[in-house]
Amino acid sequence: MTGGTAGVVKDLAKTQAKLGLEVAIYTDDSSRSGWSDLENTEIEIFGGGLCDLRADWQRPDLIHDHGIWLPGNHQCARFAVERKIRRIASPHGMLEPWALQHRKWKKRVAWHLYQRRDLQTADALHATAPTEGEQFRRMGLIPPIHVVPNGVHSPVRTSPTRRRKAGVKTALFLSRIHPKKGLPMLAKAWAQERPAGWKMQVVGPDENGHRATVEALVRKLGIQNEWSFEGRVEGAAKDEIFAGSDLFILPTYSENFGLAVGEALAFGIPVITTTGTPWADLRKHRCGWYVEPEVQALAAALRDAVDLEDGARAAMGARGEAWMRENFSWHAVTSRMINAYQQALEKA
Repeated sequence: MTGGTAGVVKDLAKTQAKLGLEVAIYTDDSSRSGWSDLENTEIEIFGGGLCDLRADWQRPDLIHDHGIWLPGNHQCARFAVERKIRRIASPHGMLEPWALQHRKWKKRVAWHLYQRRDLQTADALHATAPTEGEQFRRMGLIPPIHVVPNGVHSPVRTSPTRRRKAGVKTALFLSRIHPKKGLPMLAKAWAQERPAGWKMQVVGPDENGHRATVEALVRKLGIQNEWSFEGRVEGAAKDEIFAGSDLFILPTYSENFGLAVGEALAFGIPVITTTGTPWADLRKHRCGWYVEPEVQALAAALRDAVDLEDGARAAMGARGEAWMRENFSWHAVTSRMINAYQQALEKA
């Protein structure tokens, strides 16, 4: 388990432990190196996956299985059925239409061989947004569905002001650099608008060489002096990048949640994103733009955003920050997840 899903699992586990649950994480990362930040906590980490669970026989009351398709997920489903242990499965967006098209033939075979059965035998399914739950039903899945969003951290502020370099404002993209994220579409929208006094900062790990494709397009469009690229960042470095940004843009075609949107809002940054995400309430809370994943729609949103007075953008950011604090704190989200666990345990 890597990337955003691993981060969600860690934060969920830490909050569960704080709320009094006994938590153990079983991972295929045999070195446990990816989980070192959970050391010296009340959470046990087992790096041999279910082999460790069988060997140590720490029989859990419930298993929360994160992700699908991988051998470990299949083993987990079989193990839960064999030992009659309650199980909640979280696909984390891996059943979304865009995701199903990636390596689609392998997934079709896996779906018919074991994956559909593994999900049908779960005591409940976890969706991070109503749209993901609707997709579960379209796929013919029948277990109860609990819609619980991912949590979003409220950052610790060191300064209420944004950093400035020669008066230039920063629009930020922070996510995987992957074809589904829509960066070529954003580059075309940016080239069309050429917002004066703004720069575009692209931050995130390159996947399958897509960054080179985007950089080539940026040069072709003549906007290379306005766009910069940086690899994966974590921790304080990531917080610093958010703190120095004035606008966040996620021009994606498909997301089951889009955690980076919530993170940006928690930093008080207005957001432009697409209907490929479940963040339609940006409009309701008046803290961003929610548009179709098309060049012209992105260009119009970008034009509106950069034309706003600084004070108006700051007010949008403040509304987004309050929304995250009220509805997406890890304490509130974990309490809802524990309620889902209790319902699964009470299932006849």
